[in-house]
Amino acid sequence: MSQELNNSKKVKVSPSLKIQLRSPDAKAPTKGSIYAAGYDIYASQPTIIKARGRGMVSTDVSFTVPLGTYGRIAPRSGLAVKNGISTGAGVVDRDYTGEVKVVLFNHSDVDFEVKKGDRVAQLILERIVENAEVVIVENLEQSNRGEGGFGSTGV
Repeated sequence: MSQELNNSKKVKVSPSLKIQLRSPDAKAPTKGSIYAAGYDIYASQPTIIKARGRGMVSTDVSFTVPLGTYGRIAPRSGLAVKNGISTGAGVVDRDYTGEVKVVLFNHSDVDFEVKKGDRVAQLILERIVENAEVVIVENLEQSNRGEGGFGSTGV
């Protein structure tokens, strides 16, 4: 009977996203709403992303994602639609503990000014399959798509 009571009182521990603020200019990632998929990431210093160019934005933030996940740095839809800004180099592994900088691409014909405190990207925590066994095979299973590449599933 006591074993049953102990099992029923187990407390669920939530995974944690550990954040290190590396300077007074750093701001911890935040969610814009309770159901937001990503955490907004903030610029810690001003910078200019040249027209049709790319650049790195400092955040002065480091983080460790929960076990079984990786951090994906994703674009903010508002920056993409209004300013032609997208992100690159978007995978942050659990064992990377350095400053996370955000690579921005400016697809527009005008320079893009990033101000200190601007939301420049979002961090999305995604589950991963860890240590999948690599198996060499002679052939893969056949599918309807086969070797059809870009656009092969369209009408």
